Amino acid sequence: MVKVAVLPGDGVGPEIIQAAKVVLKKVEQVFGIELQLKEGAFGGVGYETYGVPFPEETKKLVEESQAVLLGAVGGTQWDALPRHLRPESALLALRKELGLYCNIRPVKYYEVLAEKVAWKSELLTGVDLLIFRELTGGAYFGTKGRKEKEAFDTIQYSWEEVERLVRRGFATANKRKRILHSIDKANVLESSRLWREVVNQVALEYPYVKVEHLYVDNAALQLVVNPQQFDVIITENMFGDILSDLAAAIGGSLGMLPSASLGGEINLYEPAHGSAPDLAGQNKANPIAAILSLALLLRFTCRKEEAAQAVEKATEEILGAGCATEDIASKNSRVVGTREMAELIAQRVDRNLF
Repeated sequence: MVKVAVLPGDGVGPEIIQAAKVVLKKVEQVFGIELQLKEGAFGGVGYETYGVPFPEETKKLVEESQAVLLGAVGGTQWDALPRHLRPESALLALRKELGLYCNIRPVKYYEVLAEKVAWKSELLTGVDLLIFRELTGGAYFGTKGRKEKEAFDTIQYSWEEVERLVRRGFATANKRKRILHSIDKANVLESSRLWREVVNQVALEYPYVKVEHLYVDNAALQLVVNPQQFDVIITENMFGDILSDLAAAIGGSLGMLPSASLGGEINLYEPAHGSAPDLAGQNKANPIAAILSLALLLRFTCRKEEAAQAVEKATEEILGAGCATEDIASKNSRVVGTREMAELIAQRVDRNLF
């Protein structure tokens, strides 16, 4: 049995987590997998209930689990709070405390969603890439502060912090197309020069992996004009945050983008989108990112590859059948709500989809 701490969070978080649970129930029936789910308050809900966004009760729940399934956090009602009390601070603290240094964001083009993508379809055929984002270093965690009318955020990395992320990227690239793009800003930043040195050193151990170095500004351009060249991307924290949101447009919506944060004994799985408070409680939120994050949990924590692929395949089948939530709907779509999308995907989960 795998113990999972479920943190629904704020906004649409509870709705998309409930949707993921619907799919999980079918997975358990089909594949005989048993997960024990326990919920905890986190983010804005944690602050409203306990006075802090990451309560001690929730920390204990997480520590007793093998994985965390997170919905979303944040909302304008908490924007005026001090930084350490805002819901987003809980997410940064969770990643740091669990040692989750490797964020993996799969980005895939779905032909059926071509109308929702700004790119020409011929530029996207076959695009199915992975972005490896370093998650516990860089400007988000470096020394920061204010001095009179100045402010500073320090980008700081050690060799070891870079190497552990880079090794994961190379190991994955070696099992896929053996193409790896490393994104930095080595022409300007000393931290990026260190990054490039580490990549070149580790590359010696993977002679069959082709390595391409790109400056981050050029990488953003290349993701737009020639996304088909990419398979595995590795980059530092802030660059990864920005580039993965840009790449999310390939999938047609942030509501399609799952993520896994790995590195410690307890891993975190969450959709890449925010809490979308304007959609909360309306049964309109796209649950697919949460459902595909569940698939990543099945893959990386449960080690149930067949089950993970079944969820992913079922999702593709339902999209291919023309079902869509409002954010990805086109003129010929059958528009469904959050709950119905989850139920449709659950119905398609089957061992015989392959």
